[in-house]
Amino acid sequence: MSQTTETIFSKIIRREIPADIVYEDDLALAFRDINSQAPVHILVIPKKPIPRLADAESGDDALLGHLLLTAKRVAEQAGLANGYRVVINTGPDGGQTVYHLHLHILGGRQMAWPPG
Repeated sequence: MSQTTETIFSKIIRREIPADIVYEDDLALAFRDINSQAPVHILVIPKKPIPRLADAESGDDALLGHLLLTAKRVAEQAGLANGYRVVINTGPDGGQTVYHLHLHILGGRQMAWPPG
């Protein structure tokens, strides 16, 4: 995977494709998933194009921590006080379909275990 791979998320970051953006800062963007799998389904993406979690490097540690804290903040803003799930799909066996690292925040209902 190349760091320069163009994805739909890159186009959302550049505002070439509309999205229901719920949060943005210098490093991350959060928006509602159009293929919702729960009453609340929000994606958190880094503005830096990292294709998969498996492609993250040691220099990305601060960004990865920022993404988790952003997920926490966005979940609080979405009213998910009873809990939520954060999922990162990595690679084809992990169910990843867009090769730009993203965190799924899923909430608004009881989550089952095990998933998948």
